[in-house]
Amino acid sequence: MNVVSGPKSLSVESGLLSPEANQAAATGVLTVDLDAIVANWRKLEKTGVPAECGAAVKADAYGCGIDPVVRALSGAGCETFFVATLDEARAVRAAAPEAALYHLNGFPQNSGDALAAINCRPVIGDLNELAEWDVFCRRTGWAGGAAIHIDTGMNRLGLSVIDAQGIVPRIAAGDHGITLVMSHLACAENLHHPLNAKQVARFREVAHLFSGVPASLANSSGIFLGSQFQFDLVRPGAALYGVNPTPESDNPMQPVVDLKARIVQIRNVERGDSVGYSAIWTARRPTRLAIVAAGYADGYFRAAGSSDGTRGAEVIVAGQRCQVAGRISMDLLAVDITDLPPNAARRGHMATLIGDGITVDELAHHFGTIGYEVLTSLGRRYQRVYKGGAPDGSGPS
Repeated sequence: MNVVSGPKSLSVESGLLSPEANQAAATGVLTVDLDAIVANWRKLEKTGVPAECGAAVKADAYGCGIDPVVRALSGAGCETFFVATLDEARAVRAAAPEAALYHLNGFPQNSGDALAAINCRPVIGDLNELAEWDVFCRRTGWAGGAAIHIDTGMNRLGLSVIDAQGIVPRIAAGDHGITLVMSHLACAENLHHPLNAKQVARFREVAHLFSGVPASLANSSGIFLGSQFQFDLVRPGAALYGVNPTPESDNPMQPVVDLKARIVQIRNVERGDSVGYSAIWTARRPTRLAIVAAGYADGYFRAAGSSDGTRGAEVIVAGQRCQVAGRISMDLLAVDITDLPPNAARRGHMATLIGDGITVDELAHHFGTIGYEVLTSLGRRYQRVYKGGAPDGSGPS
């Protein structure tokens, strides 16, 4: 049974629409398949065996909804989650009270009490952070643990290899409070990039010094680089949500999101008429257009439009792929439906922007970006529907 996100169902007498009525009136409907997310996690878990398989659920679970996603994954057996903000950490803790939870963006100043209150472990990547964490733990007696992040080539967050080696003596001393040592791959989606081998060698050199502490290096794509990258814990993110972790080959993951937007008008334009802002697309024949209620304010990027010399993205209308015509507006886009049978598309029908063969990665190509950004840009004006999930309350059902 589908479950629609948003306000609780309200009676007609209240004067407000029920979720079902909201969906019928929505300009766009974003459906998230929780069963597909769970299936993707299980595939990644199997690929990474014997490593534990965690889940990155930052950025509202990559735009898919942190609460239902965490409940579904927790119900499937996922025991470790990674987030980027305290608000995300609080949402995970509410959905998965017993899970291990890591705050990837370190130990923010004066955040100790907030992290301890939800038993969230900071991922420490700076000696100053480490010192502040030590002070907090001594002052409060908190023993919830922390991860150490080692930079092996990303040059973003993380201790240098030399700094990491410098804290190894505290491991030998015992009672160190370090529950995970980790790094992050910069080029894992490129199977043969030379930085992959350099990073795994650097990480292995240091990680083995943290005796008894679990190690983690592989993100989604890193899992597919082989067992030498998997260590004790893998941390998939985008692959859980259907983005291809192996772009040099076919996508091994199931699609997760389906996005449909409503046709608000059908109109005819004459040969030689232009369509949209800046008049960069001109009808080469008498043309029938479907005007669809989605635009860049909804995460459908302006770059996906077309011009007289450039083909844009495609949209599925009445079961057929049709070209976007002209620029994408803030709230609207035009689709050339001239080749459809008469009356195949009407005002009020839905057009498919993602799904039925149009993948997140395909759309990312037209947007000039990556699937990660497509997912995390999905607009909040869409009515959200959750499909599947565990029947025990760990996710919508």
